[in-house]
Amino acid sequence: MIYPIYVYGHPVLRKVAEEIDEDYEGLSDLIDNMWQTMYHTDGIGLAAPQIGKPIRLMVIDADPMGEEFPELAGFKRTYINPIITDFYEDEIVSESEGCLSLPGIREEVKRPSKVKIEYEDINFELKEEVLEGFAARVVQHEYDHLEGKLFVDHLSPLKKRLLKGKLTSISKGKADVNYRIKTK
Repeated sequence: MIYPIYVYGHPVLRKVAEEIDEDYEGLSDLIDNMWQTMYHTDGIGLAAPQIGKPIRLMVIDADPMGEEFPELAGFKRTYINPIITDFYEDEIVSESEGCLSLPGIREEVKRPSKVKIEYEDINFELKEEVLEGFAARVVQHEYDHLEGKLFVDHLSPLKKRLLKGKLTSISKGKADVNYRIKTK
């Protein structure tokens, strides 16, 4: 099943997501549907709040970017209840980001180039990874959704004011996309 993408202005995108356990009803189907939705929208990552589910779940398949960013080759994960336990702030890097929930907007976002994340896999086994480069960026971007944040929250006040018109349009459902969206 392909879910609609919840876009800027919908309250679910501003909620801190709740942890889940292995008894979460329909979890396996939900994960399968998230993969289908992500591939249908040409995304490389999708967090559950982006499909209206305020739970700590995200899927990432950044392998298609592996030629440009070698650390992404084979990078395909399902993260359940992730927690970024360390942001290595000694190197902050600015890169362009876009988001399915902010269609038509791409901006330079500063983020740490290295993070440590703990999460449960689809078998609810605890995992820990240290990620660097674009892998760290993608994970931080999706993780922000679980914390009720969007990449525009990392922009300067001036940049946010310049985007106000576009953001208002998105919140009203005015977006040129090839996937279904859901507003307020």
